[in-house]
Amino acid sequence: MALDVGSGYSAASHVQDLSRTSLPIFSVEGVQLQFSMSADFVAAQVANNVLILALASGRILRIDLDNPADIDDIDLPKKTSEVGVIRRMFLDPSSSHLIITTTLDENYYLHTQARQPRPLSRLKGVAIESVAWNPSLPTASTREILVGARDGNIYEVFINSSTEFYRREEKYLKAVYKVPDGSITGIWVDLISGKPDMRRVLVGTHKKLLHFAGRIGRHGQEGGGSIFTKLFETEAPHVHESSQPSPNAPSMLVVSPDAPDSAAPENLVSDRTYAWLSSSGVLHGKLLTSPATPELGRKVLTESKVFPRTSIPQSDSSSSRRRSAQKTPEYISSIILTQWHILHLVQGRLIAVNRLDDKVVFDQLVLEPGQTALGFVVDQKKNTFWLITTAEIFEIVVNDEDRDVWKIMLERRNFDAALQYAKLPAQKNAVATASGNYLVSKGRYLDAAGVYGKSNKPFEQVALTFIDHDEQSALRKYLSVKLSTLKRSSTMQRVMIASWLVEIFMSKLNSLDDTIGTKAELSANANSKQSEEQLSNVRSDFQDFVTKYKSDLDKKTTYDIISSHGREEELLYYATIVNDYNYVLAYWVQRERWSESLNVLKKQSDPEIFYKYSSVLMSHVATELVDILTRQSNLETRNLIPALLNYNKGTHVPLSQNQAVRYLLFVINHLRSTDAAVHNTLISIYGSHPSRDESALLTYLESQSQQHEQSYDADFALRLCIQHKRVQSCVHIYSSMGQYLQAVELALKYDEIDLASIVADRPEGSPGLRKKLWLAVAKKVISQSDGIKTAIEFLKRCELLKIEDLIPFFPDFVVIDDFKEEICSALEDYSRQIDGLKKEMDESSQTAHNIKVDIAALDHRYAIVEPGERCYVCQYPLLSRQFFVFPCQHAFHSDCLGQRVTQQAGVGKGKRIRDLQTEVSRGVTGAAKREKAVKELDALIAASCILCSEFAVRQIDEPFVLPTDDRDEWAL
Repeated sequence: MALDVGSGYSAASHVQDLSRTSLPIFSVEGVQLQFSMSADFVAAQVANNVLILALASGRILRIDLDNPADIDDIDLPKKTSEVGVIRRMFLDPSSSHLIITTTLDENYYLHTQARQPRPLSRLKGVAIESVAWNPSLPTASTREILVGARDGNIYEVFINSSTEFYRREEKYLKAVYKVPDGSITGIWVDLISGKPDMRRVLVGTHKKLLHFAGRIGRHGQEGGGSIFTKLFETEAPHVHESSQPSPNAPSMLVVSPDAPDSAAPENLVSDRTYAWLSSSGVLHGKLLTSPATPELGRKVLTESKVFPRTSIPQSDSSSSRRRSAQKTPEYISSIILTQWHILHLVQGRLIAVNRLDDKVVFDQLVLEPGQTALGFVVDQKKNTFWLITTAEIFEIVVNDEDRDVWKIMLERRNFDAALQYAKLPAQKNAVATASGNYLVSKGRYLDAAGVYGKSNKPFEQVALTFIDHDEQSALRKYLSVKLSTLKRSSTMQRVMIASWLVEIFMSKLNSLDDTIGTKAELSANANSKQSEEQLSNVRSDFQDFVTKYKSDLDKKTTYDIISSHGREEELLYYATIVNDYNYVLAYWVQRERWSESLNVLKKQSDPEIFYKYSSVLMSHVATELVDILTRQSNLETRNLIPALLNYNKGTHVPLSQNQAVRYLLFVINHLRSTDAAVHNTLISIYGSHPSRDESALLTYLESQSQQHEQSYDADFALRLCIQHKRVQSCVHIYSSMGQYLQAVELALKYDEIDLASIVADRPEGSPGLRKKLWLAVAKKVISQSDGIKTAIEFLKRCELLKIEDLIPFFPDFVVIDDFKEEICSALEDYSRQIDGLKKEMDESSQTAHNIKVDIAALDHRYAIVEPGERCYVCQYPLLSRQFFVFPCQHAFHSDCLGQRVTQQAGVGKGKRIRDLQTEVSRGVTGAAKREKAVKELDALIAASCILCSEFAVRQIDEPFVLPTDDRDEWAL
């Protein structure tokens, strides 16, 4: 912000100590030439990283600085004795076009792609002193350019690059203006932003600087005619004259190079600057682009300033030079502009002056006595700067030249610019502190608060400043900015500042409420709209603050501060922001504000909050609470049971309207809960309800049976149903437990005969039990029937009951005629059963006879053994010793068979076989005893074939190839 400089403000005294210690801003480095010089340099130019040197011999060297070894050596078309020595060269910023002028006023044009300069015949005899290139920087042709001559004429020329020998390079040439004061030492043309048909032309002579601004002419085709004639004919220039003109003093007009990408912050990109050297010094200023009218020149020249030649430091190289300097100040022989400085060449010294404050920042003797300087050249695009002598080339290296800009801006109180150019933290702090002090002195406390917050000025000093001036709004802003700049690791400081801000917000809100209330009391028509808007803004600011810095607020401290001011809305907002819904719910519940409580609960997902407040909410807003509970999938229903039972105890509504039942059914049917506590709770509510209707309970129990699951505690349910005389439910539970007898007895106890009959038919897999159950039912039916016929008809529902089973239940005085038909039917059934049994006995006798015949035939069974047949175990001839042959035609030696059976038999059987084999082999027993042992041994060994009986099946886990076998025999 640019502020009035007419106050008693002064910058901090320590500002001078905050500049970065680094390399000097400027340094001069000699360039090592990679070629031999056959003659002295007479002219030089540089643009777009291309350096062009002219030698006294007429040679022109074009050097690509990106590849210095690549040098184009070009000669003038004629010898210097014919056309003169090259006097000056003019190179456009794109390095595409070069104009060469000689001491005999011969002029040539050289395109970047050409190897031979072409003479400019129309400019023959014109002593060119300056050239203003087209602002669009074309490369194929120069388009419209202005040429300043030594005689004061300004020519407009259009030069084409032509390869035809006899074709003129100049498309047209026209004199557009004449300056009567002599040579045109400098000329510049640029565009006026936003005005494509407007141009600015700066013209410099030894005595004057002229500023033209106006519209140019237009033609149907490019190069069709002069475009600057209209501007010079219609617009009068704004002129600045030198106070001490001298035709012998050097004069030139220079413009600053293109700003590099990082030269200035985005919002501070400055206008291009110019400098005009005259005998009295250097006039410099910004090339402003507004207003886009002819009056632009007046503003540019008015805001420019002169750096007088007398301000140049005197040389101390010799006493004679000092004495000479005291009489006459040294002339400046050449100048150039960098982004922030003006470089002067004075008697071999390079002097750099900051153009913002005209202070000398660099003064160094560069040239030795006897060296002749051609002057400075500058690369407008690449921001490189060069000093050329007749024999040497020096590069002027710029290092961080904007390092002191912030300091100058600070002294001018342009604090925004100073802060933008300050790079070190200490510099930024100095700017912020000075800016804040200035704003406080002007009474602009709110602005000062924002600036102080970004500075390192002691916290207590700033805070006390605002407190002493009763500037609570400024203090609030300062604390907010300070909080935003503190590191996250500064936990204590952040908590303290945040808590202080809460206190300030609450005080401000209460103050505004009091103001609004006071105005309303004083007059019913009082206009409190402004206070109400301010109250709304402060409340909004508070909400934004706690939302952003909730992590920096201590919860208990913040609750205490807000509560002490009685700010209910802010208290609840803070609790909501920090997700302390427990606090918010407790607040609304204590005040019995049920709708607000439910609104808060809807937004929760923490199960503990639902468990904590379910009891009280079920007692007052059960329906709405159940609606919310059914939308929660992470609740443990077991923890809600106390609330449901408490609700059920205090409510007297039908089961269809009971919200506890509604929620439990939702959990069971939709959430598929199998928690026994949940199911038992539902049964408890069903069973204990005053209504005698069991349909709801029975429906639930039947659904459990249909789903083949029983999630409830049957014993608990049974005790509860018996206690509340829920007969049908008790019977169902008994049946589900398989206790059909108890179920039937309970049903008969309460004269539920149809129910008992249904239960009696359920044990279908146990006819005995079923008959027993039906006998119990029959006994009850017969005891209650008025007539025997009726009881008999009822008991026909079970086919297991016979008349003889029922006779004991009839009274002694019953006449047999009443159930004669039933007795006859029973006797006929018995007769049919006896006949069936007799037939089965005959079939059994025939089967026994057939078995005896088969046994007798076994004694005559035989098997044929071929002479070459072998034992299936040892593969030796079978007839070599005692053997066994089985009906399956498998044959084994008796010892081989015995050995194999012994290996696979159990411990007891194997031991018995070995004992019998020992006893038979010894032959010490009697014949009868030995024969008995042989029979027993044969029975044990030859009970079945070891290859195709159950014995072989038990060997399925044995491998085909044993470790002792030859595996090659199994190869395919």
